Amino acid sequence: MKKLVALALCLVLALGLVACGGDSNSNNSNTNTPSDNNTPSDNNPPADNNPPADNNPPADNNPPASGDAIALTVWGGEEDQALLGELVEEFKAAHPDQTFNIQVGVESESTAKDTILTDPQAAADVFAFASDQLDSLVNAKAIQSLDDMDAALQALAGVSVADVKTANSASSVEAASRNGVLYAFPMTAGNNYFLAYDPDFLNEDQVKTWDGLLEAAAAQGKKVAMTIASGWYNASFFYSAGFTTGLNEDGTTSADWNGTSATGIKGVDVVKAMQAIASSPAFFSTNDLPAAITGGDVIAVVDGCWEDKALKEGFGDDYAATTLPTFTLNGQQVQQYCVSGFKFVGVNPYSKQAGWAVALAQFITNEESQVKRFEQRKQGPTNVNAAANPAVQENVLIAASSAQDAYGVVQLVGDNYWSPTESFGAQIAQGTIGSDDAAIQSALDDLIAGITAPLA
Repeated sequence: MKKLVALALCLVLALGLVACGGDSNSNNSNTNTPSDNNTPSDNNPPADNNPPADNNPPADNNPPASGDAIALTVWGGEEDQALLGELVEEFKAAHPDQTFNIQVGVESESTAKDTILTDPQAAADVFAFASDQLDSLVNAKAIQSLDDMDAALQALAGVSVADVKTANSASSVEAASRNGVLYAFPMTAGNNYFLAYDPDFLNEDQVKTWDGLLEAAAAQGKKVAMTIASGWYNASFFYSAGFTTGLNEDGTTSADWNGTSATGIKGVDVVKAMQAIASSPAFFSTNDLPAAITGGDVIAVVDGCWEDKALKEGFGDDYAATTLPTFTLNGQQVQQYCVSGFKFVGVNPYSKQAGWAVALAQFITNEESQVKRFEQRKQGPTNVNAAANPAVQENVLIAASSAQDAYGVVQLVGDNYWSPTESFGAQIAQGTIGSDDAAIQSALDDLIAGITAPLA
């Protein structure tokens, strides 16, 4: 084993593939930041924070001999702390001839980018983040190219970048890559939403359409819950009709919702469809879906795989899940899309131990770790073999999430997107936008003006 480690270190040294050094031992975390996907207005770190173009580290940043402790910090969500602790101990056990000092810190995947870009050199060596944050991290040179670490990965983990790509679903690898370069290890799929419901009150036919779903719920004095005051959820209606959003190079957002989509549908008509749903006495808009599910009045909810515990408590162990319903748009039934994404694990280019950081990142996202993540967190794997695990295949939430991904859109938006879409959704829920074309068009124009506004 010691000969293998020595060979590994020689390979890393010879090819100069370890990233530029910095202080990677900070265990600072942000547990009180809001859970959103906001992009900071300035994605570019100070000039002296940029890694050298050739990524070759100073000589003293090469991995130390096996007798010296390797200091690493890994960030993950609060709900992932126990699992990460287990995986770190397993990683240590897999390298018995090497001493490690690995600290696990709390940082939500939804806010990782914001914290990292505040001070990339003080960020963790290894960090989990949501897939829609990749562009900001790449543009700011705050995430290590895994292609550049291929030799270190092979030497210390025994796998290549090509192996990582083959092991994971093509869609997750594509989402983790830019211009053909892999920047992150896929960790979970199923970062989307679908319909979960109580089969004691609803049958499979009733949940196929919003019309049938709301009618059945209303007849029983029950509710259908959705967070419509959120640009992550309410964008689904516009995406369903062929409208788009995009992230510009300057960090601003492009959006066409106040016009006509490529499929010939007017944004005004999408809003009318949303108003028809939200005005039903059976529709319940809330930002606290777990409380809604367990409150007793809700029998269906637009939610995701993470809600297993609340669903069992509120709907029973035999709860059901399926794709989102269709909704009535211009007299036609249109399949409701979702925002679909992944969770990744990246490596800090300023890590003093980039080789070992890459090895750790690979370990906590490999097949065995993804199976364990499913078992403990009920999160869908991106690893092809893990996804084929019988327990995964039989899980009702994973099955619904996978089916909904066929109608998924990767949402790329900037910082100014979130507040206007939240306010717009709240107006829909409260019924404060008039139902005539002029009133709706005015509201849409105001929405798009806010979404596309220049960054401060």
